Amino acid sequence: MSFLAPLFLFGALAVALPVVFHLIRRMTRERTTFSSLMFLLPTPPRLTRRSRLEHLLLLVLRCLVLGLLAFGFARPFLKGVVNTDPSAAAPRRTMVLVDTSASMRRANLWADARDQVASVLRNASPADEVAVSTFDRQVRPLVTFDQWQSAAAGGRAALVNGKLAATSPGWAATHLGDALITAAEALADTGGKTRAGPRKIVLITDLQAGSRLDQLQGYEWPQGVALSVQTVKARHPGNAGLQLVTGSDDAVPEAGAGVRVRVSNAADSQREQFTLGWGRADGRGMAGASVTVYVPPGQSRIVPVPAPATGVATDRIVLQGDDEDFDNTVFVVPPETARLRVLYLGRDSETDPRQPLYFLERGFQETRRQIVQVLVRPPDAPLPAADAQAAALVVVTDPLPETRAETLHDLVAAGHTLLFALESDAAAPTLARLCGLARLEVVEARPNNYALLAEIDFRHPLFTPFADPRFSDFTKIHFWKYRRLDAAAIPGARVVASFDSGAPALLEVPVGQGRVLVLTSGWQPDDSQLALSTKFVPLLYSMLDYAGAAAPAPEQYFVGDIVPLAAARGADKSALTIRAPDGSQLNLDARETNFSLTMTPGIYSVTSLQPPKRFAVNLDPAESRTAPLPVDELERLGAPIAHPTLTVTREVERKVRLENTEQESRQKLWRWFLVATLAVLVVETWLAGRTARRLTAQGEATP
Repeated sequence: MSFLAPLFLFGALAVALPVVFHLIRRMTRERTTFSSLMFLLPTPPRLTRRSRLEHLLLLVLRCLVLGLLAFGFARPFLKGVVNTDPSAAAPRRTMVLVDTSASMRRANLWADARDQVASVLRNASPADEVAVSTFDRQVRPLVTFDQWQSAAAGGRAALVNGKLAATSPGWAATHLGDALITAAEALADTGGKTRAGPRKIVLITDLQAGSRLDQLQGYEWPQGVALSVQTVKARHPGNAGLQLVTGSDDAVPEAGAGVRVRVSNAADSQREQFTLGWGRADGRGMAGASVTVYVPPGQSRIVPVPAPATGVATDRIVLQGDDEDFDNTVFVVPPETARLRVLYLGRDSETDPRQPLYFLERGFQETRRQIVQVLVRPPDAPLPAADAQAAALVVVTDPLPETRAETLHDLVAAGHTLLFALESDAAAPTLARLCGLARLEVVEARPNNYALLAEIDFRHPLFTPFADPRFSDFTKIHFWKYRRLDAAAIPGARVVASFDSGAPALLEVPVGQGRVLVLTSGWQPDDSQLALSTKFVPLLYSMLDYAGAAAPAPEQYFVGDIVPLAAARGADKSALTIRAPDGSQLNLDARETNFSLTMTPGIYSVTSLQPPKRFAVNLDPAESRTAPLPVDELERLGAPIAHPTLTVTREVERKVRLENTEQESRQKLWRWFLVATLAVLVVETWLAGRTARRLTAQGEATP
């Protein structure tokens, strides 16, 4: 027999009370008249103390009442057999996520991961549902729940192991957050079926610090879905990685300048001396001299690698001296220089520091990856059609003849962007024709001291680069004079920036498929301090980008990135042929403008173009951060981590409690204990009354 509330059994200790009451003897208070004691011999009394229990049957009945009450309140029940085997519980639904990112290419990790999967499959019962997926940047189903159910119970493990044997780690980065969200949503989606069994994600990964978890920020984890993390550890601790340093566009590129790379060494690494140099195109050894690099554990160094010798065919930089070589190569392709044209219509001199052209030419700096050429044409001179069509941006600062204004209006309507700097009210007719208006009123405005930009729309693409609070302060730019116009008189005009007086400072006027950007004040020192401020050059490049100028192509892509090839294809809409690093040929349909099959690091070449376009694809630098990530980081982001031992123990205890409660509720033995208590009380009452009457009768019969 078991009890649902065993603490009430302590109430049985109250049986001591009847015993104590029965041991208390009552001293008689009756007096008897007796004659003189003077003739009797004195005899000293003998002191004796003897307690004797009387009415034993009555005592037993009273103790039995208290014992029955204690047993009844303890809610007794006859305990049956409870199956505490976790495998006999409700069918489980398990999603196994196996990491196949580049960091899993380290020695022994993939073999250990397959062993972990096999262990999970051995613990699965025939009633369980198991699905297996691999992940890196994307989640790829290996065995779905439907495939698991359709397979024979004895062949399910062989099905998974066979597909795992045909799978190996790739070269992509670890997007762990996306993978966990995908798996959680798959388990939360029951397809309209009621599933009482537990649902769990089993994550098998090296859990390296470079895993991307940003997607888990703010994600609401589905109820009832737990996460079990089974990590695999590399045999060799530590790792050194190589990364190509890009984005340092020098204003004056040096001839024959080398390439800069970053060498990072893990904190638990046991090595600090490495060799760096250009590798041969066939991957066998180095081409030319090498550089010795000392990088202490937990630190990184940026090292310039001299350009290879003339005539040496090489396209990669190799790091030697590291136990794990999966991230010890970066591929290098010389960046292409984009050439853009800006058409300037005005009578300015490029050497006069008081004219807009002087600052415009110096604002567009020549870099290694972009060269902007300013074509200066007089307003009344013939304008070659080729110059107008090839211009990425058209800039006008002077009044134009009516015919020239009409020509530029048609050019803008066809999709071009024109920047018009309104330097005087005499240019009002030109602006009206560019905007397609018959007349536009412009008034010269001269503030008492200066005007400031008070309201700026930082959501507009022109000012998006300045949206950060560190760069959004335009109050240091003073405008000495400007031209006031009514923006409401121009159909579709949008005020992008305005002065503190409320007058428009910069407007965008749509014209056909293009646009006219109207600056109501010049940037030269006579009009304002705009050309002398730090905002001028970024604003010029923002206008150039907004005009649709092709951005410089990245110097490198990462594995899995999408490479846009629409600009490279140009007017030719034929299919493209791309040679992968392994020599295979990939075809890009004429309707496709992006290439997404960047699955391995190396040099890709678009061989159907003349000259062939080459681009480098490298390993994501985050994969080199192989230090283990604490599991607590997943818990901090809201993932319910399941601890196997505690989970099974708590589940068994919960099952036992539920089974005991159900059995006690079904048996309800406490009612019989209460009935027995009432019966004993009736007998005890009758017996106590009978005993009392007998004692009274005996007392009355005594003379």
